[in-house]
Amino acid sequence: MKYLIVGLGNPGAKYENTRHNIGFKVVEKFAEERGAEFETLKHAQVAHAKWKGRQVVLIKPTTFMNLSGKAVNYWMQQEKIPLANVLVIMDDISLPFGTLRLKGKGSDAGHNGLKDIEKMVGTSKYARLKFGVGNDFHPGQQADYVLGEWKKNEALDLPERIEMSTNFIKDFTTIGLQMTMTNWNNK
Repeated sequence: MKYLIVGLGNPGAKYENTRHNIGFKVVEKFAEERGAEFETLKHAQVAHAKWKGRQVVLIKPTTFMNLSGKAVNYWMQQEKIPLANVLVIMDDISLPFGTLRLKGKGSDAGHNGLKDIEKMVGTSKYARLKFGVGNDFHPGQQADYVLGEWKKNEALDLPERIEMSTNFIKDFTTIGLQMTMTNWNNK
């Protein structure tokens, strides 16, 4: 079995520690735990890992958030991975900081990365792990907020929440979407 795990974010040092890049941080942690290294290939930084007999292809799109679908679609085709085996990890301003919620489908909720993925794969029926980043911003300041760095108290709790996120990946690839949602949502 082969899986594509997509961490959403923006490439470059400027964005490295921003809320919008939490998807990158989660796939980096999973790769680190498995001893997998990322290499820059077409449309993404890619790492190949193994977990309990499964092949896990981890990608961090280099297309910037708004064109994430290009990388997702390319690597699904390249690795011959069906949409049912794709998990997208992204920031979500509608959830409090650190809240993790796995869904099997849904709207893009204004998230440009999800919007582009839906456009490129032709459906909104794909698994996504939403990592809550909160919404402590004034009207019109959303872009500055998600492209801003973590507050000190958030930065302290971040490693534990990232570690928890890797459990979603492990279970998604072994016991499937429904059981993973049952086991981990709202933890």
